[in-house]
Amino acid sequence: MTAAISHFDIDAIRAEFPILQQQIEGNPLVYLDNAATTQKPKAVIQAITNYYTQCNANVHRGAHHLADEATRRFEQARDTVAAFIRANDRSEVIWTSGTTEAINIVANGIGQRLQPGDEVLVTEMEHHANLVTWQQACKRSGASLKVAPIHDNGALDTAAFTRLLTDNTKLVALPHVSNALGTVNPVKTLTAEAHAKGALVLIDGAQGIAHGGVDVSDIGCDFYAFSGHKLFGPTGVGVLWGKKAVLQDWPVWQTGGEMIARVTYQESTWGELPNRLEAGTPNIAGVIGLAAAIDWFNQFDLTAVQAHERRLLDYATEQAHSFDGLQIVGTAADKIGVFSFLLEGSHPADVGFLLDKQGIAIRTGSHCAQPLMQRLGVPGTARASFSVYNTLQEVDALFIALKKARQMLA
Repeated sequence: MTAAISHFDIDAIRAEFPILQQQIEGNPLVYLDNAATTQKPKAVIQAITNYYTQCNANVHRGAHHLADEATRRFEQARDTVAAFIRANDRSEVIWTSGTTEAINIVANGIGQRLQPGDEVLVTEMEHHANLVTWQQACKRSGASLKVAPIHDNGALDTAAFTRLLTDNTKLVALPHVSNALGTVNPVKTLTAEAHAKGALVLIDGAQGIAHGGVDVSDIGCDFYAFSGHKLFGPTGVGVLWGKKAVLQDWPVWQTGGEMIARVTYQESTWGELPNRLEAGTPNIAGVIGLAAAIDWFNQFDLTAVQAHERRLLDYATEQAHSFDGLQIVGTAADKIGVFSFLLEGSHPADVGFLLDKQGIAIRTGSHCAQPLMQRLGVPGTARASFSVYNTLQEVDALFIALKKARQMLA
């Protein structure tokens, strides 16, 4: 593991990320696409390498040293995640391939229980993974999908959300943080309101997890889903956290090895948590890499990290206000990490192309939120998103590049 960084030293942090040391088109790389995926520190890369070079073996099954060591690291990672999100029980941490699979596990289970007359409530700011999944579950079951609106500034209309909750609401699914707008939702309050109507609550934590401070016990939700690659970890691994009382009899997602208790040619019974929801050989290296990412992130004072990210967003917002022809998309009072915008007279894709030529990596398009873009009346946006290793100088570089892009597009 990397030696602890005693204070928030941005140069020391950036030195931990080999990919940031390169140039693009002769310009220093300015990576501002963190809402899509974060870069990986040396500690994560080394942890994955160590697994493959020191103890590559399957977990839980072998009768030899390599398997024992692989299993130890794999299960230790479960403890690391449980502590990071303040879970009450390590068996509540279920390994998945990412947020999308985690949401689908819940949808598969509740979809078997939904019936005509039941309702599922989502919001207008959903990522497709937390919209299409419920849309299809409702179509199969005959249940109704209801959508809580947002205000024009991108904040959730909480009064409308409350009105849409009824005794027929069986599940509420909403993002902790909007990937397209950066809006932070009051998930604790909304969870309490949903529970008062007897509904289960799933939080899409893909964007919320990377900023730290997630406490599932305090939120009170029933499920929290996130991906490792947005938390400095590898792709292809994620977590579904669920309350043990809810998950212990949840319909199984996949069948096969590892998740069974007893099998005959006629019948099978399922194992206990977490195994019953983890069929087959897992992404062992990915799980170990995710734990290393959390260990790395835990070096830092969370207050300092969040203050740094706040400075980046505030600085970008300040620059935007004096930039002719630039419109910020998403101006909720409570937002984090995401700076989405439009440049007057320009398509976001063209802006992204011209910025890339100057070494600035951003995201353009609908951000897997097409209905949200339709609600806002825009074709998509350009999106810069910030993380712990970004600097104020990189925000300056973004706006210098935007000025050049504006001149070229004119």
